[in-house]
Amino acid sequence: QVQLVESGGGMVQAGGSLRLSCVASGRTFTTDDMSWYRQAPGKERESVARINWSGASADYKDSVKGRFTISRDRAKPTVFLQMNNLKPEDTATYYCNAGGRGGVQGIYWGQGTQVTVSP
Repeated sequence: QVQLVESGGGMVQAGGSLRLSCVASGRTFTTDDMSWYRQAPGKERESVARINWSGASADYKDSVKGRFTISRDRAKPTVFLQMNNLKPEDTATYYCNAGGRGGVQGIYWGQGTQVTVSP
């Protein structure tokens, strides 16, 4: 059974930092993309960052470029999202996604971790 388990969410003030982690089990995802999505109340889920299978290529939502960094440890396998200079508009539930390739969304999702940024 494939599982993705996120951790690292919390409450911070604007300008603060958080580091999200997503640990996969049941599958290594060594040839798959891993991604972070987020969903704010009343809004659709949106892609935040994606990293390719090797870790050599990453894509970001425009509004987080320069503030967020996605990385992965293929040996574990784990994907991270370092979030700096957080803004209130980053408040959302953040979800890990895996199993896709070439930018296509994967079918595996974590349960989500809440990030709340106060002004």
